Amino acid sequence: MEVMSLLDVLVSKIIYTDYEVLQYISYVYFVNSAFVLLLLQFLSAPYGRYARSGWGCMLNAKVAWFIQELPSFAVPVILIFATDTWKSISVCSKVTIACFLLHYFQRTFIFSFLIRGGKPTPFFTFAMAFLFCVVNGYLQGGYLLFHAPRDDHKCVTSPQFITGLVMFFTGMVINIHSDHVLRNLRKPGETGYKIPRGGMFNYISGANFFGEILEWWGFFVLCPSLPSLAFAVFTTCNIGPRAVQHHRWYLQKFEDYPRNRKAVIPFIL
Repeated sequence: MEVMSLLDVLVSKIIYTDYEVLQYISYVYFVNSAFVLLLLQFLSAPYGRYARSGWGCMLNAKVAWFIQELPSFAVPVILIFATDTWKSISVCSKVTIACFLLHYFQRTFIFSFLIRGGKPTPFFTFAMAFLFCVVNGYLQGGYLLFHAPRDDHKCVTSPQFITGLVMFFTGMVINIHSDHVLRNLRKPGETGYKIPRGGMFNYISGANFFGEILEWWGFFVLCPSLPSLAFAVFTTCNIGPRAVQHHRWYLQKFEDYPRNRKAVIPFIL
């Protein structure tokens, strides 16, 4: 009986998130964002076109992507079904969680299987991404289910909430379309890199990154909180520099690369 009681307490501590823990994780995000932003000024994250040896064994790109992204979808779903809080949270929180799950359903169950001939992923990169998705699923799902305001059921008609939805889904469409453009650059049997054209690629080199950054800032506007702000900041600091690296790479590789394109923010950066 004592063992069962101890297990019950342990499970409840894991599932019923403490806000102080979520705050601590968010602060770690901010510190890590600054570190990553600085580090990526000198190094490129070792995956995709920048994949290189020395970061562990190489994994199949499709398998690695599916497994590493899955926790961001699975953890909030587990929190929903393992507790009885879903019925009591506000409509805004429900919509915001639905947006989060929609993004990661697409990235896990659709995008990963559409990858064509992706370069193998180093184990270190995979492990870091997997860990982040576990923690972030817990952070965002835990806040929205247990700590977000519960009495604001009219917020769905507020200008702020509508703006957040527009930002989120605009970013999602840009992200999905840009991935589609990149997948179809090469015809069957072709190898090498080509200049992406169409959609936001007419304005920036990192259209897919811009779309995802816009999504998560929209997510923050939907339901402002320390966890969602930390996620938006980390996303910007993590993939924003990668878009800049892509831009420089394109300029060096292609003499005819459009010089009027920016890296990640149309007309600005």
